[in-house]
Amino acid sequence: MVAKLIPVIFLIVGLGAGIGAGLVLAPAKKPETAVAEKEAVKEDKSAGKKTGKSKEKGEGESFGYLKMTKQFVVPVVKDDQIEAMVTLSLSLEANPDITETFYAIEPKLRDGFLQVLFDHANTGGFDGAFTESGNLDVLRNSLLEVARKEFGDDVSKVLILSVNRQDS
Repeated sequence: MVAKLIPVIFLIVGLGAGIGAGLVLAPAKKPETAVAEKEAVKEDKSAGKKTGKSKEKGEGESFGYLKMTKQFVVPVVKDDQIEAMVTLSLSLEANPDITETFYAIEPKLRDGFLQVLFDHANTGGFDGAFTESGNLDVLRNSLLEVARKEFGDDVSKVLILSVNRQDS
């Protein structure tokens, strides 16, 4: 008889504990206040999207980092033969408000970046001491021009996170 009551007792205790936890962990705000705050946030976001560009830098807005989802692989060609492969990881220092737009047009941006990287490789930019700061500054500035064509002043820097050259 007692063995049949144990599951019922556990059921009642579990139900009571669940109700107690729900009361203790209930949100402190009234539902009307939460809905009003949510609508205010939506209005702020939509007001920023209407212009297409974000706020000016002078308003103390900080920059965030937008990482390109994949590495760039660039062949180094010499005498019609692939002499080496260079892989790069890039990020942009940019206004956080453009994050959604950035990921939406990333394929177009990657295409522009790849063209710059191929041109850099074809002019000997990845030959010799290619990691010298002067060589990398030229590459960064060229990549920044491409990024600014799409985003304007919302992008402040192109960051080269890693560079690797694999000779064949």
